Amino acid sequence: MSYEVFVVFILGLCIGSFLNVVIYRVPLGKSIITPPSSCPVCGEKIKPWHNIPLIGWIILKGKCANCNAKISVRYPLIELLSAILAVIVYKKIGFNIFFIINFALFSTLLALSMIDFDYKAVPDSLNLLALTLSFFSSINILDNFTNALILMGGMSLIRFYVSYFIKREAMGEGDIIVAGTMGGLLGIKLSLIAIFTGSALAIIPSIYNRIKNNDLELPFIPFLALGTFIVWICQNNFENLWRLMYG
Repeated sequence: MSYEVFVVFILGLCIGSFLNVVIYRVPLGKSIITPPSSCPVCGEKIKPWHNIPLIGWIILKGKCANCNAKISVRYPLIELLSAILAVIVYKKIGFNIFFIINFALFSTLLALSMIDFDYKAVPDSLNLLALTLSFFSSINILDNFTNALILMGGMSLIRFYVSYFIKREAMGEGDIIVAGTMGGLLGIKLSLIAIFTGSALAIIPSIYNRIKNNDLELPFIPFLALGTFIVWICQNNFENLWRLMYG
C-alpha cells in the first residue's frame, strides 16, 4: 500500500466515524457537533482513545467500557466501508477537488442508505446535499444540473402514473431526489443503467422481505446508491455496452 493510499484510507475511516454520528443524530433532529459521543445505554461519554475509528471498537471488544452494553458491529463496518470507498474514488480520479466532491457525495449516499434501512425515510437535508454535490461532480456543471432536472422530472412522472394505476404510493419523494443525484453524477444514459442495476439488486431482498416480514415496502435508496456506485466505477464498460446496444 502506497503512502497516498494509506492516507486516503485513514481519511476514509475518520469520515466513516463522522458518518456514524450523522446516521444516528440527523433523523432524531440532534446536532452532529455537540454533545460529544456517548453510550446510548448508560450515557457515559466515550473517551477519545475509545473513539478511534475501527480500532476503538476492537479495543472495547464491541462493548461499552462503562456498562458493557453491546456496540453494534455496524459502526466499524461503516467506518471500513467509508475507508474502502475513499480508496476506490481516489484510484479512479486521483486526489483533487473532484475526489473531495465525489467522495463526499458517495459518503452522503452511504449515510442516506443506512438511514433509509432504519426509518424507510430519509432527511431532506442530506438528500439535497447529495443532489447539490452531484452538480459539481465534474467540470460540466450546467450539463450535470440539466441531467439532474431531467431525471427528477422523469421519475416524478413515472411515480404519478404508477401510483394512479396501482392505487398506492409507488415511490417516495426521497427516491426522486436520489434519481436527480444520479442524473447529475452519471448523465441520462448511465443513470438509466444504474436505476436498472439498482432495481435488479433489489429483487431478491424484496421477495425475501415480502415473504419473511409480509412487508411490501423495501428501502430503495440503498439499492439505487449501490447501482450508482457500480455504474460510476465501471463507467467506461457501461458506456461501451450502451453503444453496442443502441449505437
